[in-house]
Amino acid sequence: MTDPSATTVASDATTEQPPAACQNCGTPLLGPHCYACGQPVSGLVRHFTSIIGDALDSILNIDARVFRTLWPLLARPAYLTCEYFAGRRVRYVSPVRLFVFLSILTFFIARLTISIHGQPVHFGDDDAISRATTVAQVEQLRDTAIADVARGRSAGKSVPGLDAGLASAQAAIRHRAERRIAELTTAAAKGEPPPNSDTPHFEFDGKPWDPKTHPVALSWLPAFANNWLNQQIGRAEHNIARMQQDPGLFKDAVLSAVPSTLFVLLPVFAFLLELLYIFKRRLYMEHLIVALHSHAFLCLSLLLVFLTMYLREWLATAAGPLRSVLGLVEVALFAWMPIYLLLMQKRVYGQGWIMTLVKYCVLGFSYTILLSLGAAMTILASLVWA
Repeated sequence: MTDPSATTVASDATTEQPPAACQNCGTPLLGPHCYACGQPVSGLVRHFTSIIGDALDSILNIDARVFRTLWPLLARPAYLTCEYFAGRRVRYVSPVRLFVFLSILTFFIARLTISIHGQPVHFGDDDAISRATTVAQVEQLRDTAIADVARGRSAGKSVPGLDAGLASAQAAIRHRAERRIAELTTAAAKGEPPPNSDTPHFEFDGKPWDPKTHPVALSWLPAFANNWLNQQIGRAEHNIARMQQDPGLFKDAVLSAVPSTLFVLLPVFAFLLELLYIFKRRLYMEHLIVALHSHAFLCLSLLLVFLTMYLREWLATAAGPLRSVLGLVEVALFAWMPIYLLLMQKRVYGQGWIMTLVKYCVLGFSYTILLSLGAAMTILASLVWA
């Protein structure tokens, strides 16, 4: 006769426990993350020691990936990009994190190592009339400059268009002299020393800008936009004066803005690659990966250049073998940059050398122009928001 209790025990032992379910969507869990919604099983509501352990584990993993990533990035053109396209991604730092980390670190180190103290930045007029300290000096310089231009007009009458251009130059000289005379006269009436000509004074409609008496007023802009524009002009004048007293402020402002400028230009660089290799039928994101690795390499190379410069100034202040070696390292790093980018372009896209060189030159020329415009905008922005 069968024992009922034994049957009950056996049935309980063979009964499987239902798998744990995701607390967010109720899907059965098969690992530490829900495969349906992505929510992790372990949240922050647990023992603090376990959270510290996870954080340390993440840091150690990131460190290991960094060491596996930096050397191929520096010495093996296109290796990381080809690995990414082949699906081997988890062993390396992601392209976005790599670029962001290196760009911020590079230009932070640049701020610490590059010094322009003792090399003043001049934003204003750098001619003799603007530096004159008396009205008599201004008048003498004005008359001499106008006479020189007049001789040029007499000698070049046969050249079409030259006379009109030189006449405009004479008018500009007179205008600059009148402005400087007015500055000196006003300062003398107030008993003040001659104003510093290095600090620029913005002009609008041929007259000096003033936020109250002569502000910028563009008819096609609303009032609040004109007010904002005049506030920025005032900030620029104030910041320019500060930067002339401490040129390091200008350097820090520019270097702080460069990483964001590069990040903005990254999609443009990828778009240029897509245009050049349109018949390769690659996705735009593939070109963006190439752009990220290219810019990360440039940032890493510049970082090494800045560190080498610092070591040369710190360890090898006098001429000697060490200073020569560090100088050669700098030259080698600068020479390696264009070679690396050319090899990377050749290996990623797999075209012949002639087409690769042509497209490399077109890409380099176009991007240099865009980078110059971006740098100019960065400098203008640094004058306002420094």
